[in-house]
Amino acid sequence: MKIPSLLSCFLTLLLALPVLRAELKLPAVVGDHMVLQRRQANPIWGWDSAGAKITVSFAGQTHTATAGADGRWTVNLTALEASAEPRTLRIAGSSTREIKDVLVGEVWMCSGQSNMQWAISQVYNGDLEALASSFPNLRIISVPQVGTQDLQKDFKGQWEAATPDSVKSFSAVGFLYGRYLHEILKVPVGLIDNAWGGSAAEAWVRRETIEKDPRFAALMKATRDREAQLKGDQPRLDHEAAMAKWKETSAKAKAAKKELPRQPQSPLAWLTGNARPGNIFAGVVHPTLGYGIKGVIWYQGESNASRAYEYAELFPFMIEQWRKEQGQGDFPFYWVQLADFRDEKAEPGESDWAELRESQTRAQRLARTGQAVIIDVGEGRDIHPRNKQDVAARLVRWALANDYGMKIPFRSPEYRSVAFANGKATLTFDCFGSSLRAFDVPAARGFAVCGEDRVWRWATGKVIAPDKVELSCEQVPAPIAVRYAWADNPVCNLFSADGLPVTPFRTDDFDPITKPKPAVK
Repeated sequence: MKIPSLLSCFLTLLLALPVLRAELKLPAVVGDHMVLQRRQANPIWGWDSAGAKITVSFAGQTHTATAGADGRWTVNLTALEASAEPRTLRIAGSSTREIKDVLVGEVWMCSGQSNMQWAISQVYNGDLEALASSFPNLRIISVPQVGTQDLQKDFKGQWEAATPDSVKSFSAVGFLYGRYLHEILKVPVGLIDNAWGGSAAEAWVRRETIEKDPRFAALMKATRDREAQLKGDQPRLDHEAAMAKWKETSAKAKAAKKELPRQPQSPLAWLTGNARPGNIFAGVVHPTLGYGIKGVIWYQGESNASRAYEYAELFPFMIEQWRKEQGQGDFPFYWVQLADFRDEKAEPGESDWAELRESQTRAQRLARTGQAVIIDVGEGRDIHPRNKQDVAARLVRWALANDYGMKIPFRSPEYRSVAFANGKATLTFDCFGSSLRAFDVPAARGFAVCGEDRVWRWATGKVIAPDKVELSCEQVPAPIAVRYAWADNPVCNLFSADGLPVTPFRTDDFDPITKPKPAVK
């Protein structure tokens, strides 16, 4: 019997192996039941074997592309008008995929921290909101929370139609905002929820861009120092020791039927978490970059309140970077100003939350931005107000007025100027077509004034014209500055006649408490 040659053995093994076939792959955001943004080109992308020819057909148009060396390909669908007709998007490459039930309408991203993440099931009347939420042409998709420094290409998720069951765990602000648009505009709406509770703004920006900006040098130095410390052996050993002690203490507490102590946090928690610069951009934002959207709604800032001075630069920087990354121009970006929270104070003073609100207000210098003021809907005992209905309504007013051409009130009154004379301060406001109204009582509450001593005292206020308020204070005979709603949880009552609260403000330029102190040499 002849012994097979080495070559023939090798060929036999090859024939025994399964045939490897190239496969067309698509990101989760390009899937059944998706909504395409109307009236703009829509990128469609995926992966195939390098050099593969790709053909994409939808709504009477056909586009082709060639997969690059990394396998990625992209085509741009020609702009379409809104359509609630379920259509199929066909993609042919090394294999063929059919994406079914595709609609065309308005697509918005719902982003931020826990107050945007807060679900329909958690809000006031959440059970009723869910029961009233059967909308076949309103589609939702959520991006999982993945914190990493490595740019992710995809995520696990899928588009779904809004039903009483599917909306329960979806962003309440996002869904209610989208439902308003859907019912008012009479077009399909798609909502992408990528909010992450407790997240810091710096985590939402590409790491290399924030590293290069000198304004954030101190932030990034602290980041690198912390990374070096957490990646060492000692934090791991300390955590192992803490865990051993925790297990022992927990066993005793359980046996005694007492409350269990909190489990020690692993060093990896911050490294893979929602505060490390770049983490959320790489793990959550990057996988959807390029998908056609109309704009973004944002509710975040609580985690940055202690660094409100820095946020004045960081927040608009983040918006600008998102617009560059998305590649769709200066899309609308609307946010929620921080609500009232914590204890009410008997005397006026300083507040990091007030300073954060000021930083948010100043970000409106960017084109196509705006904020929903909700200084009246918070809960002192809970950082998560349950009234998300008013929040969504105030946000959607911005979009309806600025992006959909509807003539409705949308902007809270804002401070314009102040004049001091005869021991009084007269404030003038931009009311944006409305007028001022003190709620509940005739007096305008929430104002404080100070003199040259910079000691703040409550002032008596009254509305003296549609856009003017006059203030006086016996303890401050010669006021030099005014503040309104300048507290974590201010007691204030000035609104527009349309029910939009006046935006908190200050007329002084005193150093804020969150401004970093110069290093001691």
